[in-house]
Parts: sequence; structure tokens; C-alpha cells
Amino acid sequence: MISCAVVVPAAPLLVPELVPGTRLADAVRAAAVDAASRLPSRWIAVGAAAAGSAPATVEADRAGTFRAFGADVVVPLGEHAAGPPEDLPLSALVAAWLRVRAGAHTVRAELIAEDASPSDCVTLGEKLAATDDPAGDPVGLLVVGDGSARRDTAPPGEEDERAEGFDSAVAAALAAADPEALLDIDPALADELRVAGRAPWQVLAGFARARGVAWRGDLVYSDAPRGVGYHVAYWEAG
Repeated sequence: MISCAVVVPAAPLLVPELVPGTRLADAVRAAAVDAASRLPSRWIAVGAAAAGSAPATVEADRAGTFRAFGADVVVPLGEHAAGPPEDLPLSALVAAWLRVRAGAHTVRAELIAEDASPSDCVTLGEKLAATDDPAGDPVGLLVVGDGSARRDTAPPGEEDERAEGFDSAVAAALAAADPEALLDIDPALADELRVAGRAPWQVLAGFARARGVAWRGDLVYSDAPRGVGYHVAYWEAG
């Protein structure tokens, strides 16, 4: 049964080959790798897919590539992944990249549409809460998603004065391991603020609530280095 979870951004910025010659990503990259390294060696990742898409699973026997984002960085989802690298959704690519960096054995990615309803997110979270590894090994949950892409460091004309308060509230909910606060996120507001992480966060909330235990939260990082809110947090069952 899953007893710990990590929240990371779905950011190409994490991958050094995609942002050569800049130190802008050093802090969030280090935070994400450090937090992911606290998970056990087998992961289930939750990430957003395109709006309107059906739920999908990317199994650990596949490999992806970041070529669509500027560099052909190949990232297998498992140590024994086979077949040619694929253009997978960004959240699955980030999960696989972190798996390699953290030295974990496998990650299976569960994808949910970025515009999924809160109730659909809760349903997936409840399903994950009931997950047991067939081999009896501990499993960690990796939740991949960004905050608002309209922070005051965004390009001129893209910023929104509501974005900072939104991300501050999310950061507080992650720090407090508060699933109800995450479930209170308004999907319409999140859409207006270009928040890619709303659905994965609400899957986390559904999962945490379904476990029926207290959680301890550790907010490792929260900032907006390129106009996008990035949060890194670690949750552990009490």
C-alpha cells in the first residue's frame, strides 16, 4: 500500500539538456530529485494529459524521449524497458527522468485529462489508495503538475494578479498535507490561470482522503522562476 507521496512540477526546465547554459533551474531540479529520492524504488506517477482525453496508463516497460521539447533525451520508465523511445506526455517523461535520477526501479504513469472533474480525480485517487504491489514491495506516489503559468514573472501581458495568491494557497495546502484544501480548488479558476497541476493534485487529495489516515507534509520548494508556479512537496502517512 502506498504510504508516501511526492509532488513535483511537470517542467522541461528540470532537464539540463533542455535549458543549457542556465542556472535558473538548479534549485527546483535539486529539490525535485531530492524529494523523489525519498520514495521507495517502485513508483506510480499521476500526471495530466490533454483536455478531453480518456484516462490512460503508461506501463514501466516503455521508454520516452524529450525530442519534442528540444533534445533527444531518452528516459525509460523501468530498468528493463524495451522498444523504441516514444513521444509520451510531458508528465510521464518527467516521471521517467526523475526515476533515472533518483535511482528507482520502475514508474508506471497514470494519466488523467487536465480538465477532468474533481469527482473523476477523486475516483482515480481512491483506486490508487487500494493499490497493492503484487510482489509486496512498497510503492511511492509521484504527482506531477505545475501551478499557474501567469505569475508576475511571466511574459508581459500573460501575468494575472490572482496567480500568486492561488499558488500561495496551493503551497500552504501541500505544506499542511491538507487534501480538503486541494479538493476546494476551483477548476474554472485553475483553467483561467493556466494551472496544469489541478487534476493531479486532486487525485492526490482523493487518494489521501481514501487512506483515512493523518498525513505529514513537507513543502520543499515553491517559486516561479519562469512565470510558472513550481511546487515540490513530500507527504507521509502518520
